Amino acid sequence: MDSDTINPMRDKEIEIQVRIGDSSNLLDFLKSNAEFQYENHQVDTYYTPAHRDFIGVRPVDEWLRLRNSDGKCLLTYKNFQRNTAGQSIYCDEYETKVADLDQLRKVFGALDIQPIVTVDKVRKTWRYQDYEIAVDKVEGLGDFVEIEYKGSDSSLNPEQITDDMVSFLKNLDVGEIKRNRVGYPFQLLFPEEVELEVY
Repeated sequence: MDSDTINPMRDKEIEIQVRIGDSSNLLDFLKSNAEFQYENHQVDTYYTPAHRDFIGVRPVDEWLRLRNSDGKCLLTYKNFQRNTAGQSIYCDEYETKVADLDQLRKVFGALDIQPIVTVDKVRKTWRYQDYEIAVDKVEGLGDFVEIEYKGSDSSLNPEQITDDMVSFLKNLDVGEIKRNRVGYPFQLLFPEEVELEVY
């Protein structure tokens, strides 16, 4: 049986996206303790249907993305879930492989699903315990670290998981940690609206 089929966390994404003051300790730790997965070039184009303007509301709760990752293509829909303070804590994420990206773009055009922003990045990814840790160089934004929970325990509290991710970074003495909860497309589209949590 496909492991994704039995993982209750398959359609839930719990992650943090941060800038850190000093990446050297993190990189040293990853090289010594984590399993290197891959380095690739990801071009993510985000879309919105004309009849449901995803970026016309605040906070933005939905993203529709086509990813070209070194020729491997994925279609992803994300719907963010928020705590009582309105902060995103995780997202429902549905993703599938795409055989022909150009044909899907034609389908989107026919249905008036329009591109709104493209995120171009180079990503290096490691696996450490239940974490997938990515170091990103994002065109127009700079360097970031993303940590995503890849475990299978659906009983864990998403906010506790993300707090543990921040603690993991703090324990590596990476300097100031600046977390955003809006993601790369929002930062490119609306940089003046980005609010950071500093640890």
